[in-house]
Amino acid sequence: MKATTRGTFLAALACVLVGASFTANSVLGDYPYAGGQFLRYGLACLLLLPLLGRGGTAPLRRLTTRQWARLALLAAVGMVGFNLAVIAAERTAEPAVPGVFVGCAPVAVAVLVPLLEGRRPQRLVLYGASLVAVGAFTVQGWGRTDGAGIAFSLCALAGEVGFAVLAVPVLRPLGPRLLSATVCAVAAVESAVAGVLVDGTAWLRTPDAIETAALLWQAAVVTVVGFVCWYMGMQRIGAERATLLSGLIPVAAACTAPLVGTGSYGVAQALGSALVGAGVALGSSAPARTTPPGRPARARERRRPGAVPRGRG
Repeated sequence: MKATTRGTFLAALACVLVGASFTANSVLGDYPYAGGQFLRYGLACLLLLPLLGRGGTAPLRRLTTRQWARLALLAAVGMVGFNLAVIAAERTAEPAVPGVFVGCAPVAVAVLVPLLEGRRPQRLVLYGASLVAVGAFTVQGWGRTDGAGIAFSLCALAGEVGFAVLAVPVLRPLGPRLLSATVCAVAAVESAVAGVLVDGTAWLRTPDAIETAALLWQAAVVTVVGFVCWYMGMQRIGAERATLLSGLIPVAAACTAPLVGTGSYGVAQALGSALVGAGVALGSSAPARTTPPGRPARARERRRPGAVPRGRG
């Protein structure tokens, strides 16, 4: 299997897992937010540690202060902050509203990543990302909201974009497994601190049987499997192409909703799914970046150490 095909499959699997996890999120509405995040990411970190192997944490000692700050920001914005923004948005807005904003993440990443790397956005990737965003909107539709719902939905979009963009410079030195374990550990600490400051002693309680099952699913499947697959996919095909596949999140949610009686799959969902597929195909058809003639690849990497290699294996 080609590296690009494997990377696409891994990123797609991660997005499908996230989309299918919305059912688990729905049963955690009464559980303290910070406590749930602490248990989810803390357990995920513990599950990831055996996958690192002997000496698997050694690269952490070589990280700079700036890289540690980036990891802290990644956890705060792309994980803890993203989930909090979605929950806050859904207090005054229907779930489709933050979903539509998050569906615009491929467009933002298609513009931001090239600019941060000192190059121009690729037209095919940008066009494909736009199709994915339209498809995500078609799948979910629009719902009731107010100013607060829109504001928190924008925060959720920023979190989704940050989850991809902030990881680019630290993915190379850490690798997918160690990066996933590290940001989970940081997110667990951040969740605990936030919980104590906001909720005091009520920030954590023993979950009931249903909540325990939901938290285990989120930790073991959505976080451990999903994060590792996402970053392995991003390592192989780059952040721009990987984020195109985030359009599969609402598609997976729409496909699984009828199974639990929380929604239906109709003509709009089918049309939106087709648009997402077309956008992914169009964006993925863009030629991979190549090293300019006469300029060794190694020299380019020294100048831009944060860039993700195009051939992730």
